[in-house]
Amino acid sequence: MDNKKATLELGTKPVGRLLVQYAMPAIVAMVASSLYNMVDSIFIGQGVGPMAISGLAITFPFMNLSAAIGACIGVGASTCLSVKLGQKDYGTAQLILGNSIVLKIITGIIFGALCLVFLDPILRFFGATDNTLPYARDYMVVILLGNVLTHLYFGMNALLRAASKPRNAMYATLFTVVLNTLLDPLFIYTFGLGIRGAALATILSQTTALCWQIWQFSNPAELVHFRRGIYRMRSDIIKNILAIGISPLAMNACSCIVVIFINTALVKYGGDLAVGAYGIANRIGFLFFMVVMGINQGMQPIAGYNYGAEQFGRMMQVLKYSMIAATAIMTVGWIVGELAPYPCARLFTSDAELINISVYGIRLNMIAFPLIGSQAVITNFFQSIGKAKISIFLSLSRQMIFLLPLLVALPPLMGVNGVWAALPISDAVAFVVTWGVMISYMRKMKQQR
Repeated sequence: MDNKKATLELGTKPVGRLLVQYAMPAIVAMVASSLYNMVDSIFIGQGVGPMAISGLAITFPFMNLSAAIGACIGVGASTCLSVKLGQKDYGTAQLILGNSIVLKIITGIIFGALCLVFLDPILRFFGATDNTLPYARDYMVVILLGNVLTHLYFGMNALLRAASKPRNAMYATLFTVVLNTLLDPLFIYTFGLGIRGAALATILSQTTALCWQIWQFSNPAELVHFRRGIYRMRSDIIKNILAIGISPLAMNACSCIVVIFINTALVKYGGDLAVGAYGIANRIGFLFFMVVMGINQGMQPIAGYNYGAEQFGRMMQVLKYSMIAATAIMTVGWIVGELAPYPCARLFTSDAELINISVYGIRLNMIAFPLIGSQAVITNFFQSIGKAKISIFLSLSRQMIFLLPLLVALPPLMGVNGVWAALPISDAVAFVVTWGVMISYMRKMKQQR
C-alpha cells in the first residue's frame, strides 16, 4: 500500500520536492557509479602503468556497446513501467517487469558469447596496438564473462527507480562502489592480478548487489514484484520496450562508433598515450555528466507518470527544473576542467608525458560543458514521455551528424588537435539544434491545449 501511495504522489506532490526526492538518490547512485569507474582507472594507472590506462581506454567502445544493449531494455522497460503506473494499469506493469528480465538474460548471454569469440579482432578494430592489446584483452575477458550479470544489475536498478524505489537503487549502486573500492587494491596488488583484478572486482561487486535487487523484487507486498506468469514473452510488451529503448540504444551505439574514430585518430596522430589521455579526460568529464544523468533519472518517472496522467503542466515544470539543475552542474564541471586540469590528471598517473597530454585534453573536452546540461535533459525528456523518434534524432545529431564528420575532416588538417577540437564544436551545434526542436514541440503543445 505504501508503494502504491508513493507512485500516486508522482501526480500530486509538489514537482520541485518530487524532483529532489527522486533525483538525489539517482545522483548519488550515478556519481557513485562514475567514481567506481574512476577508481578502476586510478588503481590501474597507478598500479599497472600508463599503457594500461591506454588499454582500458580502448575498451570504451565495448562498454558503450554493452551499455547500448542494456539501456535499450532497461530504459525502455522503466519508461513503460512509469507510464503504466501513471495509468494505474498494474497488471501490465507486472508483465513489463518479467519480460524485461527475460530479455536482459537473453541479450546478455548472446552479446558476451559473440564478443569473446571475436575479441582480438574487435579490439584491433577499436584501435588496439601491440602495446595496448594485452591489457585490453585481459580486462575484457573478465567483463564479458560476467556480462549477463552486469546487464541484469543495471536493468534492475532502472526498474527500482521506475517502481518508486529510488533510494533502493541508490543503495545498490553505493554498495557496488564501496565493495569495488575495497576489492580493487586486494585483487590488483595483493593477489597480483593487475588489470584483470580490476575487472573481477567490478563483476563481483555488481553480482552481490544484484542478489539484493532480486530480493527486493521478490517481496509479494510490493506493487510490482516477481511472480508466476509474468515471464512469458508478450510481443506487444516487447515491442513497446524496444520502441522506446531504441533511443538510448542508438545513442550508445553511436558513442561506440564515435569512440572508435576517436581512438584510431588519436593513435594515428598522437600515439598510444594520446588514447590514454582521452581516457582520463573522459573519466573526469563523465563524473559531471553522470550527475546530469542522475537528474534525468529522477525526472523520468515524474515526466512519464504525468504524461500518462495528462497533467502536462506538471510535466513541463519538472523539465524546467531539471534543465536549470543540469546547466548549473555542467558549469561547475567547466570551471574545474579549465582551472584545475593538472590535479585531475595527476590522480590517474605519475607519468609526466601522459599528464601533459591529459591536461590539454581535459581543457578542450570540457570547454563547451555549460551547453551540454539542457541538451541532455531535453533529449531524455522526449525519451521519458515515449517520443522515441524525437529522442533518437537528438541522440544521433550530436554524434553522427556533427561529431563524426568533424572527426573525419579536422585531424588531417590539424593533427591530434583536430580530434580534441571536434568534441566541443559538436556539443555547441547540438545545443542549438536541440533547443530548436524543444521550442517547436512546446508550440505544438500549446496549440493542442
